[in-house]
Amino acid sequence: MPDAGRPKSPLTLSVAERTALSQLAAAPRTSAAMRLRARIVLASAEGRSNKAVADLLKVTPGTVGKWRRRFLRMGMAGLDDGMRSGRPRMVDRVQLGAVATTSMADSGHRQSTRELATAYGVSQSTVSRRRREEVQHYRSSAGIAVATSHPAPPLSGDTELLSDRVYEAIRGWILSGELAPGMRVVESEIARVLGTSQTPAREAVRRLAHEGLVTYRPRLGNFVTEISQVEAREAREVRVLLESAAARRATGHAPQEELDLLRIEVQRMIEAAGHHDIGAFREADLRFHRQVLATSGNSMLLRVWRTLEPALWSLQVVSNAMYAGDWGLMARRHLDLIEVLAGTDPEDSARLFAAHARGESSITRPAGRHA
Repeated sequence: MPDAGRPKSPLTLSVAERTALSQLAAAPRTSAAMRLRARIVLASAEGRSNKAVADLLKVTPGTVGKWRRRFLRMGMAGLDDGMRSGRPRMVDRVQLGAVATTSMADSGHRQSTRELATAYGVSQSTVSRRRREEVQHYRSSAGIAVATSHPAPPLSGDTELLSDRVYEAIRGWILSGELAPGMRVVESEIARVLGTSQTPAREAVRRLAHEGLVTYRPRLGNFVTEISQVEAREAREVRVLLESAAARRATGHAPQEELDLLRIEVQRMIEAAGHHDIGAFREADLRFHRQVLATSGNSMLLRVWRTLEPALWSLQVVSNAMYAGDWGLMARRHLDLIEVLAGTDPEDSARLFAAHARGESSITRPAGRHA
């Protein structure tokens, strides 16, 4: 029997997911860690609280919460280990300036821009610019130069505060194009450039990965996320079809408790916006829309949505992490979506959800209805 207590985002498993998790939980060749994660998700899907699952499986509630959230956000892929710390073997573009400047001192031979560009897989103009920046740095003795409007954070004994400052610096480089899509993000080199230890750099990179701005590639390292505009457009088109169909089916039939769960996710979005926690905002946003699909009562719609979810996240089709507007207003616009679901006009719901999925404002509601 489901546990009472604080309402949580529903964890609904498709037949395929339940089968796969059951196989993982029982397979002797599967690692003990993966078997445990599968059992956590299966137990959570029964409606148990984190504490109840923790007591059942002899783990901490925090461990249950971690893997439950990971599964809600990324599905089966969320059960993988994900990011690992450590320095990748390949040289990052941020490291290039120091390599270019010190090459002659180390070997007696000043490498040409062509040689460096070939060696590190970048353009000759990039090598030239980074070399000029490093020369300017060594002449001024003012610290490693990075072409960005975001200054290096001052040293501080407060690791949490420093990681926030490092996060802002790296995020600024990504948004400005200084770190372009596909470029490697090396924690040790970020720390070197900003003059900090590696710990705040690691925390900042993890936070950016949580937001979708950085992607971890197994055995290669962390990279600035590459977003294909064609794929993003195609994913958005499918999202419009799914959400409008789900909204049409759910309108007038959504139980009050399910509408309340949607309101909880909106409140979480508002709180995340207030704390500038974009990762938490995106997770709550995705849970909101997944719940709408579940509320439709069509299991196939929900199954297709789960298949599409990884693309929606990685392609920034759900609450784009690069959005520069009012996150609080974006959150409150979801209240319009709940209102139409509680109404009696399926076509109004389908139109409003379609507009929302396309990234349009909720003020596109028909004349005579408030925004």
